[in-house]
Amino acid sequence: MDIGASLKAVRKMKGLSQRELAKRAGVTNSTISMIEKNSVSPSVSSLKKVLSGIPMSLVEFFSIGESASAEQKIVYRANELLDIGTGALEFKLIGRDYPNRAMSVMSETYPPGADTGEEMLKHVGEEAALVISGKFELTVGDDVFVLEAGDSYYFNSELPHRFRNPFEEPCQLVSATTPANF
Repeated sequence: MDIGASLKAVRKMKGLSQRELAKRAGVTNSTISMIEKNSVSPSVSSLKKVLSGIPMSLVEFFSIGESASAEQKIVYRANELLDIGTGALEFKLIGRDYPNRAMSVMSETYPPGADTGEEMLKHVGEEAALVISGKFELTVGDDVFVLEAGDSYYFNSELPHRFRNPFEEPCQLVSATTPANF
């Protein structure tokens, strides 16, 4: 997906100038311009922040142009999962078109060096996950934790948090967040 072109199209569809979107999202005009020109690849937290000025969720953004299924799906095959990650991060959303989802469930992959961004994430709800393979670093508030395969976490998402993999092997986990804001 061309994130820059999609952001520009959504911004124009909503009748917003780059300046107005930047003001609403609390970022600089140049940030919007650089994302739209694909001169930068925004982190998940940065893209969420920009989309909050529209307002639009990551799922809505990454689902643009996809038609809704007439029949409710129960099983989602691996190739049908919507990847809402940015840069090197892979966040595959399970049940993307389930009506009125109460939670977001994702298969997440953090390659070596991957990071959700220096800006801490913060949103209403709760998060939980189980590490399937590898290890990664979770920061919640001022606390930093290293989690390995078999470890898990559960915390209030209103606390500032960040995910990164400073290790030499990829890390895979399955996560859930409420409400379904992804």
